[in-house]
Amino acid sequence: MPGTRHLPNVGTIFRLAPGVVLCVAVTAVAFALAQLEQVLFGRAWLEALVLAIVVGAGVRTVWTPDARWFPGISFSAKFLLELAVVLLGASISAATIVAAGPWLLIGIACTVAIAILGSLAIGRLLGLPPRMALLIACGNSICGNSAIAAVAPVIGADGDDVAASIGFTAVLGVVVVLGLPLLGVALHMGALPYGALAGLTVYAVPQVIAAAVPVGPLAVQMGTLVKLVRVLMLGPVCVVLSLVSCRLREEADAGPPHATAVARPARRRPPLHQLLPWFILGFVLLVALRSFGLVPHATLAPMGTVATLLTVVSMAALGLGVDVRTVAQAGGRVTAAVVLSLIVLGGISLTLIHLLHIV
Repeated sequence: MPGTRHLPNVGTIFRLAPGVVLCVAVTAVAFALAQLEQVLFGRAWLEALVLAIVVGAGVRTVWTPDARWFPGISFSAKFLLELAVVLLGASISAATIVAAGPWLLIGIACTVAIAILGSLAIGRLLGLPPRMALLIACGNSICGNSAIAAVAPVIGADGDDVAASIGFTAVLGVVVVLGLPLLGVALHMGALPYGALAGLTVYAVPQVIAAAVPVGPLAVQMGTLVKLVRVLMLGPVCVVLSLVSCRLREEADAGPPHATAVARPARRRPPLHQLLPWFILGFVLLVALRSFGLVPHATLAPMGTVATLLTVVSMAALGLGVDVRTVAQAGGRVTAAVVLSLIVLGGISLTLIHLLHIV
């Protein structure tokens, strides 16, 4: 879209400003509500990211913005989200991978791959559209909201699909944080295996910590380590999805197999920036820079804060573009897909813990 590939001129800034300011305002309300939750309940059960979608969708329900608002809303939903994905790369280093050990790393990679395929199959069997099924599969299998937000631009998912996926995944994430310690007690799990289970199944890093704290510091350390390695899978998954999506578009443009050479449109290999979107390359580059110690330690926390803020602003933009009726129509099927996918992920995770003899 205009304004995302070149430095914006003054005219572009004025065109984007109304929508961007609106998204920032919704973001401020979301953070205020999250802080209110913290005061009233001791923790924010719904993160600002989820609240931004809810508030944005609420605003859109009672008020339909006119044309002047849409350029900034679209800019916030796309470019700011892609920039946030790039900054996430600074949170991961090769040291994290080495600390996990080769077999655990391989096991986590296999778990993510199998869980994505299983979740995708469940979503399709329940009649979900392909993009929504893939968003739910990646959200459940990798890192919840962040994975959904990162995968969405790669596969071309629209705002309704993203909002529905994040909304239902977020609600279930709270249920998992509350229920997982009870499951650990029922299964008589020690701190290390329980921490590994939390890291493999819970969506966000703060949620992993919250779910592991009742079992002790060893569970927290193990859960955090496993979770960070699991988050690392986001980059390769996005690259694979980008390549697959591009290949499918090539085949669609080529026409049916029996078409003659004259009837087939001429095809050229897509340029690199279409095969690997700029933000995925940026993500991988920051991981490499962090691994070689080229990212100053003092900048890591600010970069993480900026990434979180940009993601919440982009979610506010998605909420402002959501048709609530579309989300409601998908509710039952999406809920079933998320729940069944999480059950599958839990089963795979318990199997991995058993195979690796984590005790």
